[in-house]
Amino acid sequence: MKNRSISTSTQPSPTRFEAVPLLDLQRQYASIREEVLPAIERVCSSQHFILGPEVSALEKELPRFTGSTNAVGCGSGTDALWLALLACGVGPGDYVITTPFSFFASASAIVRTGARPVFVDIDPATFNMDCSQLEQKLRSGSVRNLKAIVPVHLFGQCADMGRLEKLCREFGVAMVEDAAQAIGAAWQGRRAGAWGGAAAFSFYPTKNLSAYGDAGAVTTSDPERAEHMRRLRNHGSPRRYYHEEFGWNSRLDEIQAAVLRVKLPHVEAWNDSRRERAASYDRLFVRSGLAATAPSNRVSHAVPVEIPYRASSAHHVFHQYVIRADRRDELRQFLTQRRIGTEVYYPVPLHLQSCFEYLGYRAGDLPEAERAASELLALPIFPELTEAEQTWVVESIVEFYS
Repeated sequence: MKNRSISTSTQPSPTRFEAVPLLDLQRQYASIREEVLPAIERVCSSQHFILGPEVSALEKELPRFTGSTNAVGCGSGTDALWLALLACGVGPGDYVITTPFSFFASASAIVRTGARPVFVDIDPATFNMDCSQLEQKLRSGSVRNLKAIVPVHLFGQCADMGRLEKLCREFGVAMVEDAAQAIGAAWQGRRAGAWGGAAAFSFYPTKNLSAYGDAGAVTTSDPERAEHMRRLRNHGSPRRYYHEEFGWNSRLDEIQAAVLRVKLPHVEAWNDSRRERAASYDRLFVRSGLAATAPSNRVSHAVPVEIPYRASSAHHVFHQYVIRADRRDELRQFLTQRRIGTEVYYPVPLHLQSCFEYLGYRAGDLPEAERAASELLALPIFPELTEAEQTWVVESIVEFYS
């Protein structure tokens, strides 16, 4: 392979960095510290720590942001998926279709309801559920007792929600969005969290909107479902010591809600910054010769790096900037030696996880998910990342392939 370099005679060599982290939350905290500390102090002074005024206020602010009408705070994004599925009527004996290429909770929440997950392979360009394969499976009638479909908005890009909505309506099944990575993302101008019967969000500390611990929420435009989820998150109890059903302890605490309320007004600007950082990576990779001149919806190995594809209807918020990389594991080891943070999302597709052996899937059944697991690499991306740091990351990748 011929030598490549970002640098030219008119451009200085990139600055070397001792380290570039995958994510640096210290930089974010420095920018909002004077807002966060008074919010936490407000909670501590009130001595009201569980399901109080901060949670109530957040549950009004989140629907305004997403375009839904109700929000229910809970203990984690995993619990949010479980609550959303139960509220949409999923239970023992039901089947639920989802993607094999996602975080474990996308499928484990289905199992937790007593239902059985069914996996549909991914689109190799967006890494989201392949709607053509989904439609084929639905029309074949091969999935009995199908109750819901769970599309995952992976890495901050919405699945093809227009097509999914039509299919769910035609086949009479519920749609539950896994929007854990997609706060502020949109499809055809309509935000994640405003589609289908319910949508689950995670506020894990690494997310675009992050708490200072575990936290989650469900959005829905069905007020009865919202009330049902409020009971479920509190041991199935509409009022203290009276229980109408078996629920769980998944109550959002006041400190996490207060932190999220501070951060929510910043999310738009932070997401814009992530999009700008993604565009910078694109330019740097193209200029280096490592990647094609534009993100493509066609997977090709003519170049060693393939930059993320953006569907034309999607507003991508880049929870992660993920490339396809030739010799991915060797590249990651090289970058680790330079203390450049990377991550593999996800090394083992869900259908090949040992706990799902009972479903009967085998290697080769879902080839695009399996290939993505062997080729994808997440690079550093967060709003405060500098272009100089990005240049060093890409120049290091250039050096690896030279």
